[in-house]
Amino acid sequence: MDKPKLWTKDFLIDTIINFIMCLAFYLLMVTVTTYAMDNLQALPSEAGLASGIFIIGTLIARVFTGRAIDQVGRKKTLIIGVLLFLVITLLYFGISNLMFFIVIRFLHGIGYGIAATATGTIAASIIPDERRGEGIGYYAMSIALASAIGPFLGMFINQHGSFNIILSLAVILLSISLIAIFFLKVPEVELTKEYLAKLKEFTLNNFFEAKAIPISIISVFIGLSYSSILSFIASYAREINLVDTGKFFFTVYAAATLVSRPLSGRLLDLKGENFVMYPTFLSFAIGLAILSQAYQGEVLLLAGVFVGLGYGTFMSSAQAIAIKVSPRHRLGLATSTFFIFLDGGIGIGPFILGFLIPITGFRGLYICMAIVVFFCVSLYYFMHGRKAVEYRGQLVAES
Repeated sequence: MDKPKLWTKDFLIDTIINFIMCLAFYLLMVTVTTYAMDNLQALPSEAGLASGIFIIGTLIARVFTGRAIDQVGRKKTLIIGVLLFLVITLLYFGISNLMFFIVIRFLHGIGYGIAATATGTIAASIIPDERRGEGIGYYAMSIALASAIGPFLGMFINQHGSFNIILSLAVILLSISLIAIFFLKVPEVELTKEYLAKLKEFTLNNFFEAKAIPISIISVFIGLSYSSILSFIASYAREINLVDTGKFFFTVYAAATLVSRPLSGRLLDLKGENFVMYPTFLSFAIGLAILSQAYQGEVLLLAGVFVGLGYGTFMSSAQAIAIKVSPRHRLGLATSTFFIFLDGGIGIGPFILGFLIPITGFRGLYICMAIVVFFCVSLYYFMHGRKAVEYRGQLVAES
């Protein structure tokens, strides 16, 4: 029996749109703190707020977009998100003071959150059930690729050009993605009057998908652990005199992720999530442990490989699980629920771990994070792993 087609025109367009948005996001994310300090005389803490408040805007947008996306329409929601993302990017050219900059960053996060939730929901609705793990893996590669190209390109342009060139490039990219949406055919769902009436009620069930919460709770701890790398790897590399090698950490991480995701997605569909998830946790924990003991550049980059195989695989596989266990008419809520928890862990991580570093140092921090990830093996077993066979059986029966 032939497998249903995965690489359709619409899946390809949606994935490219997501890649372009993520590229624009990373271009700015790695340069806004420098811009705030150099051009707006911001203190490091104020520049950090300007950078981090973007994530707060994204989280708020995900909460409300997950609820409203099928009422408004998935394609319309994507147009609104990308258009807002584009318009707010244009407002950066008129920034004159720090407070305006912070407000712009918050609104920018809202635009990105709406658009990113829409592209994820659309991808989930296009991918055939039998190839969901594989499809989400390929879709998530767009994020990994952007996370490798965006920071490098942003820092290069910032060093040899100006912030306005970065903004101009982001505007061009987002304009292309906005045009591409009109070539995208999106499957919409028809909601019953009873369900629409329920959506008007202000209940948690209308903001979160309950069946996606177990795997999403685990993502908080994984996101927290990953934030220790995202926020502090540069400072750690400086402390251990490996700054030149440290620049390539995320390149190696992205390369490992790009290699692993197609294979892990296929294995998730064929062998079930437990076959993929347990090695994923172990790989991430090993990567953090290796990172804590890095004294040579080769060891630092080896840690990047294990982190890519671990965290990189977790993100796409856990998202596939959240979608898999949720009703099809609540894919938007399932997608937003997962990313709210994951982004929440990444967002709150630097604040919490900042209090831990003076006590443990950077090496101790990464040992602690390795322990947290290893703890997630047991947490996953009790919250989802032991029921994974049941979910797999339901999917086979439905197909």
